[in-house]
Amino acid sequence: MTARTDAPTRREQILKEAARLFAERGFHGVGVDEIGAAVGISGPGLYRHFAGKDAMLAELLVGISGRLLTGAKRRLEEARGVSAPEVVLDSLIEGHIDFALDDRPLITLHDRELDRLRDTDRKLVRQLQRQYVELWVEVVRELYPQLAEPVARSAVHSVFGLLNSTPHLTRPGSLPGRAGTAELLHRMARGAFEAAVSP
Repeated sequence: MTARTDAPTRREQILKEAARLFAERGFHGVGVDEIGAAVGISGPGLYRHFAGKDAMLAELLVGISGRLLTGAKRRLEEARGVSAPEVVLDSLIEGHIDFALDDRPLITLHDRELDRLRDTDRKLVRQLQRQYVELWVEVVRELYPQLAEPVARSAVHSVFGLLNSTPHLTRPGSLPGRAGTAELLHRMARGAFEAAVSP
């Protein structure tokens, strides 16, 4: 039995560099050769891993939507029945902040390039996102039962907008480091939910 390594696979390396380049220059502004050069292989060598740029884009956007949903479900299962709703919500916020700070190119990519996906892939992204939102709405309403469902849903979308603003932080390091940035985002997210409850 071989030991598991946490080193990224070549496929993961390709996706990471493709996300960075697509976010920086736009989907049509990046060629296969450039993506290959970023990971040290020839452009045509990428076709051993992906059918083309469209396949990379689909895997990036469907993949992150799926990972967010899976991660949120795991956090919910771990905390449900053990922790207070407040702790469960804090755990969901922490998970989304990790994504917002560590995968900023994917936020930019989603905003700019989602419409380039095939209809089936775009619908899958939307379906995964709706499930993710509804999971949050359920937790928010457990903590704030006085919130009507539409208000809770609007609050969740607003918090996502806040947390997903990280690509607009020109220099995240100018804030008090990653931990300080995460703490600030967390306080703001909780404050937004509290504001939704206030008369």
